[in-house]
Amino acid sequence: MSEKKIIVSNVAKEYSNPIAELVQVACQFDSEIRLESSEAKINAKSIMGIMAFNPSKGMTVNIVADGSDEEEALLAMEKFLVCQ
Repeated sequence: MSEKKIIVSNVAKEYSNPIAELVQVACQFDSEIRLESSEAKINAKSIMGIMAFNPSKGMTVNIVADGSDEEEALLAMEKFLVCQ
């Protein structure tokens, strides 16, 4: 299991449909991917979960990935959420 704490950038400004695009990034990987904050823990492959989680600018998020491609998954999710 790998995890990394990040601060979300302005994904709403950077992407045309950030919720759907974030789910698409997560679904590219076999690993289980969760996004965690002080209020919630959600499956990053769930569009309803992402909608409820609503990652927004300035939010501190812990990305947790567990599986065969967890390092790649963690990096891809981080790049998306910090708009790199």
